Amino acid sequence: MRREDWDREAATFDHDPDHGLADPLVRAAWRELLVGVLPHPPARIVDLGCGTGTLTRLLVDEGHAVDGMDISPEMISRARAKVPEARFVVGDAARPAIEPQSYDVVLSRHVLWAMPEPAEAFARWAELLRPGGIAVLVEGRWATGAGLSAEATESIVRTACTEVDVVHLSDSMYWGRQIADERYLVVGRC
Repeated sequence: MRREDWDREAATFDHDPDHGLADPLVRAAWRELLVGVLPHPPARIVDLGCGTGTLTRLLVDEGHAVDGMDISPEMISRARAKVPEARFVVGDAARPAIEPQSYDVVLSRHVLWAMPEPAEAFARWAELLRPGGIAVLVEGRWATGAGLSAEATESIVRTACTEVDVVHLSDSMYWGRQIADERYLVVGRC
């Protein structure tokens, strides 16, 4: 999708249970999942393709220092309102203009699959990590055929990370409804 499309989506983006995390059970599931794979606070995290800042909010509440980036100015505007204590910039997650080795964690949710060249984008993301940093990617392959399989994403992450774990996220507690798609979390220690 184009920047203008994401700008239009911003007004209703948080309506999906997994986007806005308004449902306490869905929010608790995401919190537990992410806390279980992230370093102890305060880690420095970049949330690439941060949307309205929902995961940023969750991680700031846990004591992390989080910067968010999204291509949509409207998404960033909403993220700034939701998480005023975080820093947000409008930018292209495929080519983040960020100093290398600036972060302990690179986080993205449903972003890698949308990159024109996912392997090249991930290589740039890995450069943002300090030695021993962690890449945390939530991805999927949807019933429509769009997306990346867990196997494909794992293969991409292994190009830069030595230890890679895949956790399948088929439980409705993450999405607020039953799903038929392949959705998963990939954690790469680089």
